[in-house]
Amino acid sequence: MKTFLFLLIIGSASFFSAQNILSPSNIRLDSKYIQNESSEVSWSIENAGSKIEIGKVITEFKKLNKKDLLIKTTVKMKQVSEAWVDSTIIKISDFQPIYHSSFNSMRDMSLRFTKNKVIGYYLDKKTQKKDIINEITTSSYFDSNSYPALIRFLPFKESYTTEISIFDYNPTAKKGVIKAYIEKVEKGEYNGKKVWIVKITDDIQDRKSESTYYIDSATRKVLKQEINANGKRMTIE
Repeated sequence: MKTFLFLLIIGSASFFSAQNILSPSNIRLDSKYIQNESSEVSWSIENAGSKIEIGKVITEFKKLNKKDLLIKTTVKMKQVSEAWVDSTIIKISDFQPIYHSSFNSMRDMSLRFTKNKVIGYYLDKKTQKKDIINEITTSSYFDSNSYPALIRFLPFKESYTTEISIFDYNPTAKKGVIKAYIEKVEKGEYNGKKVWIVKITDDIQDRKSESTYYIDSATRKVLKQEINANGKRMTIE
């Protein structure tokens, strides 16, 4: 009997641990905030106490129909002639990924997501090496390009933490289904507005890069993002 109870406890612990991982299969969204929108913000890096603008970030949300949403991000760096453009199509109801493309001076990538597989290609423009992607997946996940947008629409409360299942493809680093982590959520104020302050890391950068989002609690728009990566501090606002 003791052995049975021990196994039951261990099994239950594993079950609840798995349930804590956020994915399209168990997500709850404040979807009323998901609307067509476009924004342009400045990307700056801190240097000797001053902020130096290094580029612009343009983000567009466009409902393609009643079920599907296009999230397009265009990054224009001052020292780079070609923009970095990422486009992701997801299901509005649960952010289930459908498609992701990424085009810039260093790589071209295209991914299509099905129930148990990710197919596409990754072209390294420096080496001209083209990888054909055919990844088998066994769990539910978000696309790594859409999860930062997803965060805006979560039902926050103070001290909220969770792990998020995401898919990322990088032939020189981790690839496949990995995790992002909401490490801390607290209430605050920014420029006279009430905000949720959300701290996040992910396995893409081996949790060495931390992003802090200041999200307007009334509109769920991101007012500011702070990035601390290997000692470099950057701001997007």
